[in-house]
Amino acid sequence: MQGKPLRIASVNVNGIRAAYRRGMEQWLEQRDVDILCLQEVRAPDDVVRSLLGQDRHIHHAEAEARGRAGVLIASRQEPTTLRTGVGDSYFDTAGRWVEADFDHHGTSLTVVSAYVHSGEVGTPKQDDKYRFLDALGARLAQLRERGGYAVVTGDLNVGHTTRDIRNWKSNVKKAGFLPEERAYFDRYLSDESGFVDVARSLAGDVDGPYTWWSWRGKAFDNDTGWRIDYQLATTDLAARAVSADVDRATGWDTRFSDHAPLVVDYQI
Repeated sequence: MQGKPLRIASVNVNGIRAAYRRGMEQWLEQRDVDILCLQEVRAPDDVVRSLLGQDRHIHHAEAEARGRAGVLIASRQEPTTLRTGVGDSYFDTAGRWVEADFDHHGTSLTVVSAYVHSGEVGTPKQDDKYRFLDALGARLAQLRERGGYAVVTGDLNVGHTTRDIRNWKSNVKKAGFLPEERAYFDRYLSDESGFVDVARSLAGDVDGPYTWWSWRGKAFDNDTGWRIDYQLATTDLAARAVSADVDRATGWDTRFSDHAPLVVDYQI
């Protein structure tokens, strides 16, 4: 008889204090999440811990620049090891990468919460994005070679294929859907890489499901979105994913962020 699946949820909260004011706490209470990965936390550590409560183990990396970025992993189970940083010291104070190792019923599991730069064509912001994507690829290879299960979650700020952006034709020259950015994901998800886009694998060849919609206009109401939030799992872990859901709010005015949570259940 199989036990309860392990539930991993990831969401860019666009500021955890604002998200809590808009109802994030109610979502979290109802969702029974085992491991929660957040991006764009944008709050001091003491504020984060007061909001998330005392019943979770929290690994939080603040950005040196106040009010920007910030990533965390909050788990019911205590991790065995914690790490901060993607492996390139240039990003050590950027608040964009944290890792936690778990012993899940005798199985080694590494969980990452990552926040990739949004980028801007022709600027240093795009240069930083490519540098981070290079480091991400190198870290994926290291995680694969270590063995055990691993999953990289988060706002990776790239739509991989035309299925991932509603209005893709008008975005092919914009950061987030540049051919050069998408090529990184071709490599990340090649057969040789050992990683699988879990949500796409379970959804199949369909549009979306999108995870981000602009606050402006009728983007949310019309489902004019982007799928830029991922759970990239090692092949053996991806094979144990039994469901992947985007917790899209019931209406524009009930969202707690411009992103929706991506929630995956793994039967380990």
